[in-house]
Amino acid sequence: MENKTAKAVAKFVRTSPRKARHAIDLIRGKNVADAFAILKFTPVRSADAIAKVLKSAVANAEHNYEMNTGNLYVRACYVDQGPSLRRVMPRGMGRADVIRRRMSHITVVVAERPEKPGPATTKEQVETKAGAKEG
Repeated sequence: MENKTAKAVAKFVRTSPRKARHAIDLIRGKNVADAFAILKFTPVRSADAIAKVLKSAVANAEHNYEMNTGNLYVRACYVDQGPSLRRVMPRGMGRADVIRRRMSHITVVVAERPEKPGPATTKEQVETKAGAKEG
């Protein structure tokens, strides 16, 4: 069974990548339901944008790859830096400072958890169980 993944990307989100990484680090490796709950109560402004990308990734998994949404987990998630808007702040004596308004590219990858195999049984254990049922 190959491990399919679904991905969603939000580009040019108006939040700094450094602040968005605080929220994205909390959901890495978690079940999707747990990740939504964590993001709902995370007091970071970018948590809403991350939740929106996660919701899109889950929808992509369900619609494009027909995955079971109950078994999904956040396989990978990261925030890259986008372009910075440059603004000018006047300072004293005719000078000016550059203010950088940073942007982020948020990526979330979800996958289905591989099913765990049952307890290992040897040929002798199977035969003794069969013998116990007959006798």
